[in-house]
Amino acid sequence: MRETTAAAAALLVALTGAAHAETQINVVGNLGITTQSRELERPFWEEKIGELSNGEIKANFKPFNEIGLKGPEIFRLLGTGVMNIATGQLGHSSGDVPINDATDLAGLSPTIEEFKAVTDAFRGPLTEYYADKLGLVILTMQSYQAQILYCRDELKGLADLKGRKIRSSGASQADFIEYFGGTAVAMSFGEVQQGLQQGVIDCAITGTLGGYMAKWSEGADYLYTLPVNWGAGSTMANKAWWDGQSEEVRQTIIEGLGDLEAEMWALNAKENEIGIACNTSGPCPEGEPAGMVRVDPSPEDVELRRKALVEAVLPGFKRRCGDECAGIFNETIGEVVGLTIE
Repeated sequence: MRETTAAAAALLVALTGAAHAETQINVVGNLGITTQSRELERPFWEEKIGELSNGEIKANFKPFNEIGLKGPEIFRLLGTGVMNIATGQLGHSSGDVPINDATDLAGLSPTIEEFKAVTDAFRGPLTEYYADKLGLVILTMQSYQAQILYCRDELKGLADLKGRKIRSSGASQADFIEYFGGTAVAMSFGEVQQGLQQGVIDCAITGTLGGYMAKWSEGADYLYTLPVNWGAGSTMANKAWWDGQSEEVRQTIIEGLGDLEAEMWALNAKENEIGIACNTSGPCPEGEPAGMVRVDPSPEDVELRRKALVEAVLPGFKRRCGDECAGIFNETIGEVVGLTIE
């Protein structure tokens, strides 16, 4: 609790600007090194929201990593009201809020198109849960690129995860790793590159382009391209703050973020293969190709991914989230993917 209070105090200072617009918004954005943040999120809050509102809305915007946050605490801090709007990955806080994993369970969505359908199916129940239980309003739901494995040593397939220490993000990734005999390690994104270089971890999971931008190739030589999941993200508002805004302000933000959400989905669909190319032999529009060894999954591993989902990931999700949660999953996501949690 003291750590949360200290972080909140620091945030208050970091987000305080000198703007004098009619409505000022303190916004914490996602990881600043990502193209999603640089090319879409930052320009939206620093420029477009002002244009859409004819100068009536001004956002004080900072990516979470630029103000000393690690990621998992973002939505908890948003609930305290220290910021008004924030973007983060749902899986980062799935330990505290198990329902967060529902749309992005490891092994659930082999393609980004399937992940989008799953997300749409569960948006209503998740929105209701956040408003009722956590005092937060879901404004967007989006993806990153495929979350794949970066490994120091040769990796031919999922069976090679046995005995390795693997940085994971979220409880379902941990279930997936442990199903194959690996050890899931909690580690913030900013610590991973050094962890790989020093051998603290053997592998790590993140997006295809995010890992390139963070230079994970300096500690990892092998890129295993099987999508584990998709890095589900969301932009949310503190409900008490949101309810206190005028209908005009809320509608301007909703409409603007609706367009931004669509742009995020399109960007990540496009960048998935770009990230793989940048990490391996190119071509790479973001810089020099990293020269990692590309390892594509065998048909057997594609089947193993599904097996891990059914035998480990879904039971783990039910154990953490409960019978009611599993029932909602079955009525929504289950109908989309043809699965039932028993």
